Amino acid sequence: MKRILLVEDDEALGQGIALSFEGQGFDFCSCSRLAEARNALQQGAFDLILLDLGLPDGSGLALCRELRARGDATPVLFLTANDAEYSEVTALEAGGDDYITKPFSLAVLRARVAAALRRGEAKGETPVYELGPFRFDFSALHFEAAGREIALSATEQRLLRLLVANRGRTLPREVLLERVWNGGEFVDENTLTVTVRRLRAKLEAGSKAPAYIQTVYGVGYRWGAGGDV
Repeated sequence: MKRILLVEDDEALGQGIALSFEGQGFDFCSCSRLAEARNALQQGAFDLILLDLGLPDGSGLALCRELRARGDATPVLFLTANDAEYSEVTALEAGGDDYITKPFSLAVLRARVAAALRRGEAKGETPVYELGPFRFDFSALHFEAAGREIALSATEQRLLRLLVANRGRTLPREVLLERVWNGGEFVDENTLTVTVRRLRAKLEAGSKAPAYIQTVYGVGYRWGAGGDV
């Protein structure tokens, strides 16, 4: 049984979402305010969070930032009526893993939730990488840059792991979209660009010239010479 926290102040929409997952092995906890969501998170863990951006007592962005700041990598899928590009960018930079604009198809929502859960369940080797000033422990989900702990979202962790596991090799954008977003369905290239920018900012805070995650123009990205050990 997968536990999903739904934070949505539109009661009819919230009921519709919960009903669309009925009988598929999901346990929904529904909240209409940030305060209720924070209380629910204190009571137990969830496998995924569906989070509205505009809530009566604040923005869902604040809750997502709180989770990432304390190292909680639970997948967050934002729901919002605002389809402006800056809102998508802001949501991803806050640590969100996906973003869907209202009105949306419940079938599309189910597909995105399933994809996010599959990514979270992906198994395999979980090595520790010690590269220059970095230490990345993908087993303990503990990440350090120059001795400081950094909080990474689940999406950022997948992207970082692909890059460091293939350091020195250029990974095309389409490969990253396929591997990081489980096939790349419903994801545009701007999402990858934003995620790379967000990850760079965390790894190399204050640096104007990224030395580790390098852009190979017209192709993709690589963990480059600055990150080789």
